[in-house]
Amino acid sequence: MVAEKKNFSHNDLDTLRSRVIVERDRVTSTASTDFPHNYPGQNLAWDFEKFKETFKLKINKMSKTEMEFDMIGIDASVANAFRRILIAEVPTMAVSNVFIMNNTSIVVDEVLAHRLGLVPILADPTKFDFKGKEETPTDLNTIVFKLQASCRRNPNAAEGETDPLKKYIHANVYSGDMKWSPQGEQAERFKDCPIKPVFDDIVVTKLRPGQEVDIEIHCEKGLGQDHAKWSPVATASYRLMPEILINGEITGEAAVRFQKCFPEGVVDVVEENGVKKAVVVNPRKDTVSREVLRHAEFENKVKLTRVRDHFIFKIESVGAVEPQDLFVQAVQVLMDKAMTVKRSLQTTLQSE
Repeated sequence: MVAEKKNFSHNDLDTLRSRVIVERDRVTSTASTDFPHNYPGQNLAWDFEKFKETFKLKINKMSKTEMEFDMIGIDASVANAFRRILIAEVPTMAVSNVFIMNNTSIVVDEVLAHRLGLVPILADPTKFDFKGKEETPTDLNTIVFKLQASCRRNPNAAEGETDPLKKYIHANVYSGDMKWSPQGEQAERFKDCPIKPVFDDIVVTKLRPGQEVDIEIHCEKGLGQDHAKWSPVATASYRLMPEILINGEITGEAAVRFQKCFPEGVVDVVEENGVKKAVVVNPRKDTVSREVLRHAEFENKVKLTRVRDHFIFKIESVGAVEPQDLFVQAVQVLMDKAMTVKRSLQTTLQSE
């Protein structure tokens, strides 16, 4: 059997190169094909000047803990590199050692230490050094907190009160009860931004009258690849920009049914000359559920794709470092990796 030779038009080639095709029961054209000699008559060699012209970054929304932006004109491998670096290779400060002098709460020592380890710490990691295993703690590599709390009955509680928070004093121990103990010159260095837990209302343990905790907590600089407590993000994720292509027009009541196949705000129904017509207004809200492809009446009338080099990127910081700063640090980490590879290649070539 001789394989059939297919001749693709320029439009077909552009679609294969730049779009991921979403069909009813499968997703095709998923792999990137932008490399030299892959398509006849097209030079797809990477060019820095062309990259500078086509690459775009647009910030859509940003707060103290969340950031959503579009990255247009890069390969999925680069976007995924940023995602992995944000999760595992941007340093933060986190609880490393817990010294328990006394703990008579219901939470056992090991679990209590684990809960403390996951409390995010508001401290600038760039102002601290990594601490080696054999190094002693100093004000340059360690943050110290004290946690001391004891529970007693509230003399002002109403008779018959059942709410522990009203019946007892210090019934709950919160992250806000962790008190920073400045070491060396830390008080002066961080006088404008005192070190503390990011959130004061995280429940660490619960106490009842007669129970207490007396703990010293040491925080060190680390990476998420060593332990999740050092990860600076709750999540870092991306998705490809959805694209909805309508072939011809969808009018009348069919337009209303078409609209209901998508999340609210993706498709609008407008009237033109008294006729209802379906119009795609905001494809980025689409979840690509493929619901529309289940209906026979819309067969060959709509095509679902995703733009291969348009990434909707979202960073959710745990609060220790703002998301825009995290992304800048992730870019620097990737640049450092690239320079390491470049130096290694130069060394290898010089040694031959």
